[in-house]
Amino acid sequence: MQKLLLDRLRAQEDEWAQCVIQRERNTTTVHNRERGLKYLKDQIFPILEESNGLADDCAAVIRAHAERNPEHIDRTLALVGRAGPLYPFFRTSALLRNLDGNTAHVPVVLLYPGRREGATALSFMGELAPDSDYRPRIYP
Repeated sequence: MQKLLLDRLRAQEDEWAQCVIQRERNTTTVHNRERGLKYLKDQIFPILEESNGLADDCAAVIRAHAERNPEHIDRTLALVGRAGPLYPFFRTSALLRNLDGNTAHVPVVLLYPGRREGATALSFMGELAPDSDYRPRIYP
């Protein structure tokens, strides 16, 4: 996931990156770091969530592997890791929802950097309020 995130950010024009970096520096103060973070979220979130966003990139990698290895599809499992760098710009629940049905029938396991709370709630990195909207099975 980290590679896909960085690939998307690197695909932006150099001027975009320089502008975002400079504006984030200008809006962040010692007393108000949240303002700069909010600005970064506002700039990065649309790049990750657009109609063919980060989840589609991930699904495309899984589908491409399935297409290259059709003889092994019944023994294939996709392990998705390095989701930590997505925080706070992208929720893994959105990733799982968008992967559902888009991976050429390859099961997906998200190596989740967080903690389980109750039977169906997960808290990403222990930072976000638990999202109890998980339909996928949760294994401790």
